[in-house]
Amino acid sequence: MKMLDCTLRDGGYYNAWDFSEELIHEYLEAMQAAGVNVVELGLRSLKNQGFQGPCAFTTDDFIRGLTIPAGLTVGVMVNGSELVGDVPQLAALERLFPSDATNSPVELVRIACHVHEFAGALPAVTWLKDRGFKVGFNLMQVADRTEEEVKALAREAKAYPLDVLYFADSMGSMNPDQAAQIIQWMRSEWEGPMGIHTHDNLGLALSNTLRAIEEGVTWVDSTVTGMGRGPGNARTEELAIEVAERRGQQISMVPLMALLGKHFNPMQEHYGWGTNPYYYLAGKYGIHPTYIQEMLSDSRYDEEDLLAVIEHLRIEGGKKFSVDTLDAARHFYRVEAQGSWSPKKTFEGRDVLLLGTGPGVKRHRKALERYIREAKPVVVALNTQSDLDADLINLRVACHPVRLLADCEEHTRLPQPLITPFSMLPEDVRSSLAGKEVLDFGLNLAPGKFSFGAVHCTLPTSLVVAYALAVLTSGNANKVFMAGFDGFSADDPRSHEMKELFEQYQSTDQAVNLVAITPTRYGLLTKSVYAL
Repeated sequence: MKMLDCTLRDGGYYNAWDFSEELIHEYLEAMQAAGVNVVELGLRSLKNQGFQGPCAFTTDDFIRGLTIPAGLTVGVMVNGSELVGDVPQLAALERLFPSDATNSPVELVRIACHVHEFAGALPAVTWLKDRGFKVGFNLMQVADRTEEEVKALAREAKAYPLDVLYFADSMGSMNPDQAAQIIQWMRSEWEGPMGIHTHDNLGLALSNTLRAIEEGVTWVDSTVTGMGRGPGNARTEELAIEVAERRGQQISMVPLMALLGKHFNPMQEHYGWGTNPYYYLAGKYGIHPTYIQEMLSDSRYDEEDLLAVIEHLRIEGGKKFSVDTLDAARHFYRVEAQGSWSPKKTFEGRDVLLLGTGPGVKRHRKALERYIREAKPVVVALNTQSDLDADLINLRVACHPVRLLADCEEHTRLPQPLITPFSMLPEDVRSSLAGKEVLDFGLNLAPGKFSFGAVHCTLPTSLVVAYALAVLTSGNANKVFMAGFDGFSADDPRSHEMKELFEQYQSTDQAVNLVAITPTRYGLLTKSVYAL
């Protein structure tokens, strides 16, 4: 049985493959002590866009500068897309591997392929084997393939001198029985060594790996603390114990646990890998985990947004990650603004109560409802905020296309008219809001800019609170009281972004006075709803 640790490759999706040499040397010593056979030190790539650390390229020169403990096999991974892309395969291979295995510290090359890249990338096996490398292939996203498709892929692999054929549970959606089924299908056509690479969306990475061992898989992957793309992988500190037990082998976990305490636990606290309910839902619905990873690292997405996007991707499909799909609003509104509704008739000279989605609305509900009944402000709620008596809410405001699509059913049930850049929305969003009373106020995005037109605005961000403030400003509202803008902890990047947004808005000549009447961390002028 071969145990392969790919922390420095898979974990690099969090820190741009920028691991220090001190960490790498301590990692290598820990791997040897824990009984790991192969260390995949990183990617081997031709792409050079933005800063990435040494493990994004893992050159021979870089590896030669490391002290590799005796008995550890050194591996690198190549993405199959680089072997079937614009650069001809032979030229790509010659650039990626300028030296043969005899003159290189690399012994194992693994190629990670989507199903549609498999046939085109397979000839690289012969080229690499002729130069003395061991070669593995990782088939990605096979969980939803039919029995015949999986068997056909295994038959294709038979024509090439592969050392190991892996399959990856790319979406983290498999359970142990499903993993066993894939193995049985592949085994009916492929007689060579097999491997498995698991993801931990459902918290089943270790269970799936152990079941694969029972089914005859002899190559197993893991990462330290599970550090890997999305929720991460089977954890080396757990799998090493299980593998050693099956081997009847004595190992030392002391260096590995010291490595966790010194390097990986602090990194995990900073970057936040590991499964959580969002990754669990992504695994359950077959959504690419990078969607979740990107949203968790982006302050523009709060908890409601995350769930809304997951729901949208569940319906529309999210197996292949696309920045454009995830970031639709930020790109979509960089066009000429269109609109047809003027907010002046509704807001001019009026006080407005703007309801955010923070817990302050629910906590102070009775006081807010008393204030509304007595002072009779125009009440505007962000998105689907429903913590107050619905009869007291006059209007709703929303602008993010993905969020709108996910919430469209609820919006059609809610009685209030919806302020949104309707004529600018994608056709599928507009059709989903059929029958809903919408007030069409246009939106354009331009960095660092607030401007307020009669029927449209220009904003620095697509955050719904910025859009709501623009609507109220264009409408010449008298004063905006704000509830439910509790804010985030001081070290949460969303806190800085929101403070900056409010400061930027309030510095404009047309800004309306903002007064928070429930607790807030945003540095706004604050009064108490209980004294209004």
